[in-house]
Amino acid sequence: MEVISYPLIIISALAVIASPGPATLAIASASMTNGRNYGLGLASGILTASLFWSSIAAFGLAALLHTYAWLFDVIRYCGAIYLIFLAYKSARSAFSPSKFTLSESHSISSSKAYKKGLLLQLTNPKAVLFFASLYSIGIPENTQASGLIAVIVSIGMVSACIFLGYAVLFSNNRARTLYIRSKVAFECVFAAFFGFAGIKILTGSISK
Repeated sequence: MEVISYPLIIISALAVIASPGPATLAIASASMTNGRNYGLGLASGILTASLFWSSIAAFGLAALLHTYAWLFDVIRYCGAIYLIFLAYKSARSAFSPSKFTLSESHSISSSKAYKKGLLLQLTNPKAVLFFASLYSIGIPENTQASGLIAVIVSIGMVSACIFLGYAVLFSNNRARTLYIRSKVAFECVFAAFFGFAGIKILTGSISK
């Protein structure tokens, strides 16, 4: 009987989730500009959506996408449009003439951040592809529901450490001070990345 390859799953999850992408860069940007509470709110939304995609993938996402190919196209286009919107916001922030000061967000802003993070990851086609491929590679076809749940929990713990860790790391005073001193450069990088990622997704050039 084949067993679940936990080392392969964990290493793959660490490599993909921790690498620069729409989710991690959005958390970094939000944490530096709006503080730890806002960054943690965004990260929590992204984590929730990741757990959703992970659960769906564990119980047959690949088969679902194969049957309903249009569903992935809908996710892809929505994700691309949202990333381009983030690029526009970053570009506008970079060249805004108004004086910028660091602020701490209140609970209502954290709730708003959570919804933003949720939307970002739910419409992230790279997340869909990652979870679909991960479960097809590291998990045998005859795996029981208990085994799938164990994998979902394992990946969730890795995701939580990375996403929440990014929020804590980039919301510290040194990171935020560096951001305000180099605001234009940071926002231009964010705008370029989000715009490039959005265009790649929109044109169908998505790397796993």
